Amino acid sequence: MGLHIGDEAPDFSAPTTEGTIRFHEWIGDSWVILFSHPKDFTPVCTTELGYLARLKPEFDKRNTKVIGLSIDSVDDHRRWAGDIAETQGTALNYPLIGDTDLVVAKLYDMIHPNASGNAASRTAVDNATVRSVFLIGPDKKIKLTMTYPMSAGRNFDEVLRALDAVQLNAKHTVATPVNWRPGEDVIIPTSVSEEAAKAKYPGGWKTLKPYLRFVPQPK
Repeated sequence: MGLHIGDEAPDFSAPTTEGTIRFHEWIGDSWVILFSHPKDFTPVCTTELGYLARLKPEFDKRNTKVIGLSIDSVDDHRRWAGDIAETQGTALNYPLIGDTDLVVAKLYDMIHPNASGNAASRTAVDNATVRSVFLIGPDKKIKLTMTYPMSAGRNFDEVLRALDAVQLNAKHTVATPVNWRPGEDVIIPTSVSEEAAKAKYPGGWKTLKPYLRFVPQPK
């Protein structure tokens, strides 16, 4: 059965480049970006891992941990890390999970449950669907998922923007409109009545339709 927004993120124990972790324990009271790769030493993923290492301070500011996964061993990850630092100009600064037996990939429905073999016997094409991003909250629930094909590099600036939107919603019960950026107006959800909105936003709001009410972003 697939995973959906609102489901609890499956817990697991796994080796990583920073030691063995128990996932839920490692999350603690943080938010988490878990993102996956079909194979080490692949071109698109090399650029992604390097870019996310540069972007990691922004996730740190948002109480968000970053962790990667690839269908290879931790030893392979460590060798790959040298290439990433050399070609992308930034060293890895977050853990990479070694998933040689596909356990985590299957747990998160990133690969067919009947997939067989181990990392050494499988190619990147065999693992092509292992290209997902999961945003997980401190409550260990899945808040957002994205899956990309191997040929399309992920936009981690968009992942950061989406994280801002999800965290804002969790704190203030607002929604964000198309292409929203931090600091721009937000939407009062239809679940908030007029009476509740008056109490919450005494300064008022802009109504385009009864179901479309804009208000400045709460602090």
